[in-house]
Amino acid sequence: MQIWNFHSTTQLEGSRLTAYELVHDGIQATLIADSAAAALMKAGRVHAVVVGADRVAANGDTANKIGTFSLALCAMHHGIQFYAAAPLTSIDLSLSSGEEIVIEERSAGELSHSRGGLGEQVAAFGIGGVITKSGNEAFDIKGFIAKNLAKS
Repeated sequence: MQIWNFHSTTQLEGSRLTAYELVHDGIQATLIADSAAAALMKAGRVHAVVVGADRVAANGDTANKIGTFSLALCAMHHGIQFYAAAPLTSIDLSLSSGEEIVIEERSAGELSHSRGGLGEQVAAFGIGGVITKSGNEAFDIKGFIAKNLAKS
């Protein structure tokens, strides 16, 4: 299995955090530019995409760093499964959809030139599941939410 690890603009979380965790866990990966994703997908070299999620709304919409939405669209276009990985604390049942997620605004100084926000929402329809510490399998977010709402 080949892991393609994107450097993740703007704070380089992919190279600073994800790459560190992969090396720490003994998983071999190749660090590449975010913009290489589409070319790798088109070439058939990507079989699944896993991204982080800063927040997950009750309907399964997520919010993550800028570029996540275009990665989701590209994966969908190429028929590639797309997953969001997040700690359980990122699931916020008080938010009915991603429209309610406040997008983090970062300093323009993090890039030499910047316009607009540096985060974005990804609608649940493009996400195959949310992966959490509860298990290694992706789960049906709507089923998970329904089950947990029934408990309260």
